[in-house]
Amino acid sequence: MEYEYEFRRTSDTPEKPSAWTEKDKNKVDISHGGKYICRGWSRERDFFTPTSDEVTIQETVPNKAVVTFQPDWPQIFSGEKITLRCEIQGGGDTDWTYEWRTTSSHIVPTGKEYISSAEYPSGEYRCMGRSDYFLTKWSEAITVSAHRPKAQLRDEKRDIPVGGSVTLTCSVNTAPSSGWKYFWYRGEKNSLYTQGGVLYSNAPISVSVGGVYWCRGGRGEPVYYTEYSDSITVNKKLANKAVVTLQPNWSEIYEGEKITLRCEITDEGDSEWEYEWTTTSSIKPSNQNEHHIRSAYTSHSGTYSCKGRMKSAQQSSTEWSDPITLTVSNTYKPWAILSAVNRDIPVWGSVTLICSVNKASSSSSSSSSSGWKYFWYRDKKTSEALTSQSVLYSNGPIHVSVRGVYWCRGGRGEPVYYTEYSDPVIVNKKIAGRAVVTLQPNWSEIYRGEKITLRCEIQGGGDTAWTYGWTTPNSKRFPTDNAYIIIRATESHSGKYRCMGRRDTYTSTEWSEAITLKVLSYKPRAELTADNRDIPVGGSVTLTCSVITASSSSSSSSSSGWKYFWYRGEKTSEPLTSQDVVFPPSRQISVSVGGVYWCRGGRGEPVYYTEYSYLTVNQKLANKAVVTLQPNWSEIYEGEKITLRCEITDEGDSGWEYEWTTTSSIKPSNQNEHHIRSAYTSHSGTYSCKGRMKSVQQSSKEWSDPITLTVSNNNPQPVLSVSPSWLSPGASVTLNCSVKDPSAGWRFYWYKAVPRLSDISYSYDLLPGSTNGTEQDSYIVDGQTHTAGYVCRAARGDPVFYTYYSEPKFVWSGEFDLSASLTVSPDRVQHFTSESVSLSCEGNSTEWRVKSLPENSYWPYCSSWGTMTRSTCTIQRYRLSAAVFWCESGSGEFSNAVNITIQNEDIILVSPVRPVTEGDFVTLSCELRRQISSSKVFFYRNGEVIQNATRRELNISAVSKSDEGLYKCQHSGTESTQSWMSVKDEEENKCFFSFM
Repeated sequence: MEYEYEFRRTSDTPEKPSAWTEKDKNKVDISHGGKYICRGWSRERDFFTPTSDEVTIQETVPNKAVVTFQPDWPQIFSGEKITLRCEIQGGGDTDWTYEWRTTSSHIVPTGKEYISSAEYPSGEYRCMGRSDYFLTKWSEAITVSAHRPKAQLRDEKRDIPVGGSVTLTCSVNTAPSSGWKYFWYRGEKNSLYTQGGVLYSNAPISVSVGGVYWCRGGRGEPVYYTEYSDSITVNKKLANKAVVTLQPNWSEIYEGEKITLRCEITDEGDSEWEYEWTTTSSIKPSNQNEHHIRSAYTSHSGTYSCKGRMKSAQQSSTEWSDPITLTVSNTYKPWAILSAVNRDIPVWGSVTLICSVNKASSSSSSSSSSGWKYFWYRDKKTSEALTSQSVLYSNGPIHVSVRGVYWCRGGRGEPVYYTEYSDPVIVNKKIAGRAVVTLQPNWSEIYRGEKITLRCEIQGGGDTAWTYGWTTPNSKRFPTDNAYIIIRATESHSGKYRCMGRRDTYTSTEWSEAITLKVLSYKPRAELTADNRDIPVGGSVTLTCSVITASSSSSSSSSSGWKYFWYRGEKTSEPLTSQDVVFPPSRQISVSVGGVYWCRGGRGEPVYYTEYSYLTVNQKLANKAVVTLQPNWSEIYEGEKITLRCEITDEGDSGWEYEWTTTSSIKPSNQNEHHIRSAYTSHSGTYSCKGRMKSVQQSSKEWSDPITLTVSNNNPQPVLSVSPSWLSPGASVTLNCSVKDPSAGWRFYWYKAVPRLSDISYSYDLLPGSTNGTEQDSYIVDGQTHTAGYVCRAARGDPVFYTYYSEPKFVWSGEFDLSASLTVSPDRVQHFTSESVSLSCEGNSTEWRVKSLPENSYWPYCSSWGTMTRSTCTIQRYRLSAAVFWCESGSGEFSNAVNITIQNEDIILVSPVRPVTEGDFVTLSCELRRQISSSKVFFYRNGEVIQNATRRELNISAVSKSDEGLYKCQHSGTESTQSWMSVKDEEENKCFFSFM
């Protein structure tokens, strides 16, 4: 059966209409609180079910519940009295009932206020409001803590300085606005009283009295107290000073020694003191003023400080003393060190012995402040030390004059603490005899393999039976007789040798002065030299043999014991005698026969020989050698071909061998001709030659006079000059090409320069008649009418060697040519520096460049001093300079040339740039940079006044050849520069224009 459902709120007055659902739907949405019932209805049977039980629905309203409490502290503690209140924000006059929720276990009230002494466990408290069918949400929780807080007492320091105070701070670990006041106590937990009662303070307090201090916090009415803080003991420092002293005051103590540490209070007066020690040692001293250590150990090492506390005021004490450091060494028992200034007692004298104790901390000996006394022993380490009757004491060191074996040891303290015994020192007593070492043979340098003898002689020794002692560089077993013989010396025998004579165990002579023996590891060599290796015709040469010593490259002296042995041809066992050669001194001989000569030195018995030395002596012939150079040029350039030839005068039918000497790095072969196919700078140098007859190898010519060959790596560049520079009618042009050393076989090649705009340079075309070059260094060009450029170069030799091309030189013409012409704007010769000038090129080409040739300068392009736009070069003001200007076309043509001058003066002469034609009307004018009051203007031609008037123009109605010349003008004492005006007749094809 299908039902529809009716829902009705019964709490409405008057009752509102019911809400119906669709068939088989039993749910309805409601938005208001109240009491609700429902029932079902069957439409088919028109039947209602019984009404349901009543259901109450609560509606949550937006009003907010808030828990507040008094007093308004952020944290509540167990035992405090508080009032909690539930406030409904925006509740108006609504009659609310309240509900409380808490995590504590006590009974929760239903009223608006909740008064508690906070005796219950800690927890969170929330509330809400309810009115009829409306309720708020639960409020946010407020927390109550069930424990009693504890105060915290802090200090900045616990020792009150003399005349000062310390600051104590009390706090409770809660928020700063928690309402706490602080109560202070000293000694027992009794209040500190002031005139107003109990001392409490919201801030730190300053105290100047020593004692035990507490504090606690309190708040509310009645006062709620925190737990007491932990106590702090504040000490009051006294002016007295504590000092630790060490007795005995030694910087280092050894295990077993007895020491005492004492705590002393300065200015202690009649006060009774208790003492306190602090130490880094593992053994802490008792609280007495003296700490006795009867037998020190390393565990006693450390720093020690002390302080005193007055018995009458326990919180009054001195500052801690400065620490003293105690070091107890157990590394070893210290030992004595015995040293002697000299172990040999001189005749009628004594020696000084010094005893010291080696410190454990370093290898240095102890100082006099270490407390050591020294005990001396002779011959045996007995328990009976020497007394002042046995030796002479001198503040530690002793002076002894009796030979023997000596010991010492140190001791200090009471009872005496002894060091180890020192090592023994043997003291010998010297007698009057003097030992001297002699060397036989007495040579300063000895070579490996020689035999030598060292001998010890006792001067003033009488008839004593001596035994001898030697010190040598390498022998461990010393001979006891007076001769020390070295049969075959080696370098290990090098060094110093001394000897002494001994009468018994402790009695001897002084050691002799050392003699130094130097044994060289190599066999010495002889050096054979000649005053001349070429025997002149009918003469002789002197040969000198010497032995080179080890100490320098100089030869040995005659005192070295050397004799010299001479040989010729082969090194035979039979040396030359005086019958073969002429002997001056033994180390020199004179020979007049060519050949190979040998010599060597020898000395000693048996003879010890040096290495051989040899040289070749040539016997000179009368013929003369001469070096020639082909071609004979004074300077050769890299790449040229040359030949050096060695020629023998009067050579006859003899067969010759040739020898060359040169300072060049490349030596010629032993031929009479030396061909250099391509010269380099490495061939530069002097060259000499000589000839040797094949039939007699030791017979040769003298060396030829040297010839100097200079090869330059700088390819020469000739200098071209042209005359004239400006073309005149009917004149020819003369070219001159000059090179360095013009007589060196040069031929000259002549070229015309053709502009090449692609790479800003020129190509060169040979002029007629110079295909094979010309012998003359000049060339004449006839019939030249327009501006042109020329180049030359030189060549010589076979194969031909060419110089660089010369720099181009130009001849200029002022005549227009239809193929290429130059015009100037403004059209005049002279210009002010402040003016801009345009140079325009015209003709049968679309590509142009403008060139200039300033005086004493190379020809730059327009881009260097102006701006090139198509065929016009514009020169901005202040950039123009005096120069000759012309155009060059892409088709290889030169334009007419113009000579322009620049003026810094205030006046210029305005004259035509190009030559004028006879019969033309010509005007010259005087132009001023700035306007000046009217005055006369003077015009000059060739230095003579031709017009004197106020007009600034000079008019020539029909110009003629007689008008040609140099013109200038003058105004108010200022003159312009001169300019040349050229006049041509109608039939002339050439003109000359120049600027001066």
